[in-house]
Amino acid sequence: MSIDLIIFDCDGVLVDSEVISCRAHADVLTRHGYPITPEQVSERFLGRSTKQANLEIETELGRKLPEAYHGDLQDQLFRAFEADLEAIRGIHDVLDVVTQRVCVASSGSHQRMQVSLGSTGLYERLAPNIFSSSQVTNGKPAPDLFLFAAREMGVPPKRCVVIEDSLAGIAGARAAGMKVFGFFGGSHCGAGHAETLRRAGADLTFSDMHQLPELVRGVTADVLTG
Repeated sequence: MSIDLIIFDCDGVLVDSEVISCRAHADVLTRHGYPITPEQVSERFLGRSTKQANLEIETELGRKLPEAYHGDLQDQLFRAFEADLEAIRGIHDVLDVVTQRVCVASSGSHQRMQVSLGSTGLYERLAPNIFSSSQVTNGKPAPDLFLFAAREMGVPPKRCVVIEDSLAGIAGARAAGMKVFGFFGGSHCGAGHAETLRRAGADLTFSDMHQLPELVRGVTADVLTG
């Protein structure tokens, strides 16, 4: 059974955005009455949709976040992306050589991905095969988004491999019946992140995106000879 589709998460896998994003979320949430650090944002909400995070925060606050919060967050985040965001090292090289089809399945909105992927030269390479949790009922860690992406691409789940950096993403890929590789090459990944991803169920972990084509070939070879 060959791998016919590589499904990339976006933040922390295609673009090195998580440190920037967590800093922006912490700053804007704190200014709007919910004190939190970037480290706490990462620990609690990494890989989950903004909608899910906001619902949890609003439950704790006992009130809705103010309307101004959403605009302030988007403005601060997009300014930071345009000024500082970089693609994950090696991802352009990988897209040049992989023979499988590729797509994106992210908890982020389409607008966010247009900015983040666009500012790093990746949007035009991956569009229109870019899918957001806004297109499904349940975001990660549910399998809905990965299954939706596979259906849209016309590939059975068992022929897909997901590239993820978050626990929610690992859980969602496993629930979808897909292979999942844990990537820990983003600047937000500290010591022990690889082991955390393995414990969460990643089939393997890697930190250099240049390794990906060979890792995918290895999985296919294992299946054919197993």
